[in-house]
Amino acid sequence: MTNAAIRRSTLVVATTGSFLTPFMGSSVNIALPAIEKSFNIDAVTLSWIATAYLLAAGAALIPMGRLADIYGRKKILGLGFCLFSTGSLLSAMAPNAYLLIFFRAVQGIGSGMIFGTGIAMLTSVFPPQERGKVLGIAISSVYTGLSSGPFFGGVLTQHWGWRSLFGFNFLLSFIPLLLIYIKLKGEWADAKGENFDLTGAVMYSLTLIAVIYGFSMLPQYMGFVLLVTGIAGIIAFTVRQTKIKDPLFDVNLFVGNRVFALSNLAALIHYSATFALNFLLSLYLQYIKGLNAQTAGLILISQPVVMALFSPLAGRMSDKIEPRIIASTGMSITCISILLLAFIQPATLIPSIVIYLIVLGFGYALFSSPNMNAIMGSVEKPYLGVASGSAATMRVLGQMFSMGIATLIISIFMGSAPITEAIFPKLLLSIRTTLIIFSLLCIIGVFASLSRGNVRSIS
Repeated sequence: MTNAAIRRSTLVVATTGSFLTPFMGSSVNIALPAIEKSFNIDAVTLSWIATAYLLAAGAALIPMGRLADIYGRKKILGLGFCLFSTGSLLSAMAPNAYLLIFFRAVQGIGSGMIFGTGIAMLTSVFPPQERGKVLGIAISSVYTGLSSGPFFGGVLTQHWGWRSLFGFNFLLSFIPLLLIYIKLKGEWADAKGENFDLTGAVMYSLTLIAVIYGFSMLPQYMGFVLLVTGIAGIIAFTVRQTKIKDPLFDVNLFVGNRVFALSNLAALIHYSATFALNFLLSLYLQYIKGLNAQTAGLILISQPVVMALFSPLAGRMSDKIEPRIIASTGMSITCISILLLAFIQPATLIPSIVIYLIVLGFGYALFSSPNMNAIMGSVEKPYLGVASGSAATMRVLGQMFSMGIATLIISIFMGSAPITEAIFPKLLLSIRTTLIIFSLLCIIGVFASLSRGNVRSIS
């Protein structure tokens, strides 16, 4: 098999993986009300159907990425697609909500393995002069997945039920799986022979689970215990990574590189303040506004479409204008749009919501590409892999914290009550309160973004 054929197959595998993981995440939010009706569960349990996927992906991302570097990226990527497809099939057949949450976790582990190795595969296979182009295609696939998820998720849920959404992902995951085992010859393991920090991997995964699960249980006593335990675990994990020969995650970059550290912090805050919006607005549009899943998905698609349109332009702008300025402007616009959404009422007009989402998408575009440019531009070439992995970790951690905040607020205001018309006012109060918290987070994020310093002073 020629190098060109291997590169084409790798590109298809990586772009399909880049599409599948965000598509699954954004599309399932539209299906949540249908799942709630199917299983008659409360809002907190419902939120865990989304959170379990993210938590498992986050727990797998760094350990599996490291395993791929040591033992082979093709092996881990193939196993990731196997787990993702298996989790999708089992989710489609889940007889109750609790098994669905478990199967979503299986799917999430596969997603973390895919996302942690797919981009690295592209970097391994393509020569330096072609990497920018193919990485751009892969990133475009991420935005395509985010953009199409709400719409196609709504269509599938509306016409064939929520189980068809998982069935669709099961079938789609076979394309890259076949290519990996039939077309991709050879293996890529740049860290072959190095040690895998199993103790660190266990610490990392358990710490994440403790923090997110504990956060969702607040203000219960056990929630505080788990949260404190998780924070202590983060400190212990960080100390361990600075002392061992072959660390699971190189934390030294965060200590000695101000631009890198604050750019990652800004990304963490931004994802924490934006990811759960689709979950909250899906509940608002389908319960309080009474729209069907397809219509709700069509409304929610306005934000990622604008984001996909303007992200390439924002990225090119950040090559000429200091990324700190563009990214901070984008987060400020994001803050304004979230604050406007925090004042929604049952009588709020749909065109107004669409306008707010369009503004949000524009702000998101101005932030995301320049901020990624700042992260990648703040390190030397030998650390580009670490920088890419850290950016992916901030994304997943931010998404988990975003869902954790939403789950906590819903738990405080609604408890374990099923979502009925009588509880709609509490649901709306939960949504508005969460959005106010998100807007406050964005204000903190603007200061972190502005404080990072200039990328060009490093290069």
